[in-house]
Amino acid sequence: MRLRVSPRAARNGCQGLHHDADGNTVLKVLVTSAPEAGRANKAVIAMLAKEWDLPKSALEIVAGNTSRNKTMVVGGDPTALMARLTHWSEQHLSGRR
Repeated sequence: MRLRVSPRAARNGCQGLHHDADGNTVLKVLVTSAPEAGRANKAVIAMLAKEWDLPKSALEIVAGNTSRNKTMVVGGDPTALMARLTHWSEQHLSGRR
């Protein structure tokens, strides 16, 4: 999953799906933490794990640790994950594109 992270935001949350400069679809994520010593990355993982009702250990940032553009792997059963994330996106991101 591709993310576009905005650290030092006024609130934690997701702003929806957007397209990056390369045309890839990314989930825009806001976190209040500063991008120092990995705090923003930890906040992203904690917030998304809570939103998606997954253990933090199921989420891992595999690229872009020091960038706003990140790639995250979500571990677990692919069918169950797709159903969970589809339901979440319909509830939280409908109309935000």
